Amino acid sequence: MYSKEDALRIKREFWIEFAAQYPRKWIMYNTDIKDFSFKFYTDNKNIKVIIDIENKEEDKRKIYYEKIESLKTILETDYLQDVIFERNFQLESGKIISRIWVEKNNISMNNKSNWEEIFKFFNEKMIQFELFFLEYQDYIKDLKLNT
Repeated sequence: MYSKEDALRIKREFWIEFAAQYPRKWIMYNTDIKDFSFKFYTDNKNIKVIIDIENKEEDKRKIYYEKIESLKTILETDYLQDVIFERNFQLESGKIISRIWVEKNNISMNNKSNWEEIFKFFNEKMIQFELFFLEYQDYIKDLKLNT
C-alpha cells in the first residue's frame, strides 16, 4: 500500500512519462459540444478510455448519446470492437451521465512495469475514438438532425 504522497508522485510521474512518449494534442474537452469530453482513466485495477456526455439538460444528453448509439455498429466494426455503452452511468458523486468506453482490467498504473502497456492502450484506443468522432462530428453535433 502506498502513502498518499507516494500515490500522487506515481500518478504525476505516470502522466509526465505518458506525455513524453506520446506528445500529441488530444481532443479531450475540445469537442465544441458542451459537457461532451474524452478522458483517460486509470486506477489500481483497470484502465479506460472514455467519452462522457454530462449535459445538465437530460434531453440534450439523451440526444447526443443516442446519436452515438445509432452509430454503434460502425464504431464497433471500424474503430473499437470492445466498446461499452451506458446511457445512465452513475458517478461516485451520484450524478447521472452517459458514458461510452473501452477498458482493460487487472492492470495498475501503480506498477511501473505496466506503464508501456497502458500507454499503448491509451494511445491506440483514444486515436480510434477521435477518428470516429472526427468522421461523424457534424452528425453528432447537429441537435436538429435527430436519430
